[in-house]
Amino acid sequence: MTAIAQTILLMMAVLAAVAVAAKRLHVAPSILLVIAGVGMALIPGLPKVQLAPELVLLVILPPLIYSAGVAMSWREFRYNLRPIALLAFGAVVFTTCAIAAAAHTWLHFDWATGFVLGAIIAPPDVVAPLAIARRLGLPRRLMVVLEGEGLANDATALILYRFAVIAVSLGTFSLPEAAGTFSLIVVGEVIYGIAVGWLSLRLRKWAREPRVEITLSLMTPYLAYWVPEHFGGSGVLATVACGLYVSWIGPRLIAPATRLQGIFFWDLIVYLIEGFVFLLTGLQARTLVEQAHAFSIRDLLIATALTTAIAIAARFIWVFPATYIPRWLIPSLAKRDPAPPWQGPFLLGFTGVRGVVSLAAALAIPYTVASGAPFPHRELILYITFGVIVITLVGQGLMLPFVVQWLGLTKLGKEERKHEIKDELAARQAALKEVKKRLEKAIKDHELPAEAADHLRTRNQSRSQILPTNLTEGLDQMRRTAALKIELIAAERDFIYELLRDGKITDEARRRIEYELDLEEAGVANRGQDGGGWM
Repeated sequence: MTAIAQTILLMMAVLAAVAVAAKRLHVAPSILLVIAGVGMALIPGLPKVQLAPELVLLVILPPLIYSAGVAMSWREFRYNLRPIALLAFGAVVFTTCAIAAAAHTWLHFDWATGFVLGAIIAPPDVVAPLAIARRLGLPRRLMVVLEGEGLANDATALILYRFAVIAVSLGTFSLPEAAGTFSLIVVGEVIYGIAVGWLSLRLRKWAREPRVEITLSLMTPYLAYWVPEHFGGSGVLATVACGLYVSWIGPRLIAPATRLQGIFFWDLIVYLIEGFVFLLTGLQARTLVEQAHAFSIRDLLIATALTTAIAIAARFIWVFPATYIPRWLIPSLAKRDPAPPWQGPFLLGFTGVRGVVSLAAALAIPYTVASGAPFPHRELILYITFGVIVITLVGQGLMLPFVVQWLGLTKLGKEERKHEIKDELAARQAALKEVKKRLEKAIKDHELPAEAADHLRTRNQSRSQILPTNLTEGLDQMRRTAALKIELIAAERDFIYELLRDGKITDEARRRIEYELDLEEAGVANRGQDGGGWM
């Protein structure tokens, strides 16, 4: 038990150190965490850490999918459902078939085992690419499509994976039966996920206690995931549907106090889970190295390079026709949604980074088939999967910023961001005008005293005054004003501590004042930082 605790503490220390290094180097933390994990795995004397597939698929994956679903805009997801479906379903199936054909032709796998490898490698992991993409300021639609694909592609891959493993184990496969089961899983999981989201929100509204609500929110993804998974589904689609339902309905049902605490709680949970996942992925290198004697280095390199090349090429081959052919065939679609320039599809094709779901699926392959014989090529599939993850995550991940710059997408993202800020400011101004109308009516209806009415008017006026009229100069002025406000809040906080030290106020009073100052500073920081508020 002591060794486990020490290992966890060491991993947390590495996680924190890598996060600081990644910020200074302007590199996605996930890339450095995998590299750090491989380095730690090769250090003599450190305990071996083996990743249990059940830990990933049943414990780690549900909250990650759910939090991504809640963060996703249902309106944008619905608007981009066609490109998301073409990637999350079409690209995964196409890549699975391409890798299966390559494995059958050049690696001498039988077809069923080839499909097992294909289903494992097919789903991209979007955590690392999205972390880089957010920092680079990509156009919003590309971000939405990538996020949406990341929500649903694991479901497609895991369902295909189960069918392929059953085909290898039993030696039989029925395409009509598999297609019917797949359709039933999709429809059933979506309905079930929405039902879980509805139940969760009603329970949280009934509880009206932030700690209870946050506890219920933590239980929600597991309830959505575990039940379908137990009955042979993937669980992913149900969790996605649940998260999207909460994203759409939740804002009007979740109390502000719960929302403030929940944002911090979920940010920390997701940060820790993602960090541990990538570090654990790298740590699997020791187990693989210890078992590598069964294969020659040459065979492993050839098999990994071939699979990686097919996986990358298949995504590019799928993305461009899927983007342009529907618009050529359906004129109304082209008129409603004109074809994008080639740079967008190219970036979508380039972001085929593989991650921990692929590794967990490879580890979860049974050791034997139904007859008791060893599962064919199990160890080789595991080595190939790990190699593809490292090559795509480190290689494509490090190249992504240069590719984005070469494509000129950052400039498009900045222009789009200016329009978003302009629309946001217009919405804020319109909302304040509406509040002003309602305020005057409320003052008359409630017959408020003059002092109370003036106080409410002042609050509304102060919020109106901080909105800039000139976008460029106004935003720069707001940044400077926000920095000064933070300094003043810090000065007020220091003075409160002096009063506490002198015994003029109690700790309870200091906490109440500090809480208000923290909320005010968070609001100022939201307006003054790039990517938050109006910047």
